[in-house]
Amino acid sequence: MHIIIPARYASTRLPGKPLLDVAGKPLIQRVYDCAVNSGADAIVIATDDARIAAAAKNFGAQVCMTSAAHRSGTDRLAEVIEKLSIADEEVVVNLQGDEPLMPANLMRELADKLKQHPHAVMATACHRIKDRETLLNPNVVKVVCDAKGYALYFSRAPIPWPRDEMATASPTASIEAYHHIGLYAYRAGFVRRYAAWPPCPPEVAEQLEQLRVLWHGERIIVQQVAAMPQAGVDTPQDLQRVREYFIATGD
Repeated sequence: MHIIIPARYASTRLPGKPLLDVAGKPLIQRVYDCAVNSGADAIVIATDDARIAAAAKNFGAQVCMTSAAHRSGTDRLAEVIEKLSIADEEVVVNLQGDEPLMPANLMRELADKLKQHPHAVMATACHRIKDRETLLNPNVVKVVCDAKGYALYFSRAPIPWPRDEMATASPTASIEAYHHIGLYAYRAGFVRRYAAWPPCPPEVAEQLEQLRVLWHGERIIVQQVAAMPQAGVDTPQDLQRVREYFIATGD
């Protein structure tokens, strides 16, 4: 299993986000430490910024410099796979550079899940939604799967729409929908193919790059997990929450 961590300097709400201090270490190092705990065979930080590269090399990480013109994180992965000559059959996990609290065991589980499903080109994860607020939140990506656990569709809309349950105001009404977790395992050879495809209409509409995979008829296997991982760092409030977590744990 290879883990590639895409890291960009630009961020609207948190400029220079990968280099922001998190209890004595830059955020990107916290993410790298998380990847190390997974037992991956190789870990690479992929960036287009010399400042991030310098910080990563300072704490001993392998760095691959990439183009600043990539449209998505997956396109950046494709460049790394090509530059490092990663074999087509190898499994590559995409760990976002702002996810320092992603469970290390989940990275390994997704890599193993993909190996167990030869018809899938990707593996990802989900967690059950039980409340209306989460179901209706467009910032929460939902996934619907088939009987064998393969993804049918991802959306920011509330899918599937529980018609009867939503018709009642009862707070105890049962809802069965699934929150998509943005962690992916790929077959390296597939990433090369993916990067050659232009964005598809549903992907552009929803701003969800995984829809490009389904648009081309490929399969994504989805692992349901019992606990939702803690959110990554998108806002100053997220940054403070993560800082407090590491201070509390003494890590």
